[in-house]
Amino acid sequence: MSDDVLNQLTALLEQRKNADPASSYVARLYRQGTDAIRKKIGEEATEVVIAAGGADADALVHEVADLWFHCMVALVHQGIPPRRVMLELARRFGRSGLEEKASRQGQ
Repeated sequence: MSDDVLNQLTALLEQRKNADPASSYVARLYRQGTDAIRKKIGEEATEVVIAAGGADADALVHEVADLWFHCMVALVHQGIPPRRVMLELARRFGRSGLEEKASRQGQ
């Protein structure tokens, strides 16, 4: 299911590149550019932090979905298939977080 949702959403976000900004929120974000998308991601990340401090699981799920959505908008806007993120997560799977972080210290 997650691959289907990821693929469908990616295709939709690609289509929105050619949509009318007057009728599409994503097309409007694309037209406004990278800074507007970055700002929206920052807003959504803050909302996740706030929701994570509360006891409402539904609110946290909603805010994380918003954050992930806007991160996907950024990826598609930059021409990066969101699938690359999934591949990176798969690469890290089963590896210690401390080990992973140490491997990036020289980058």
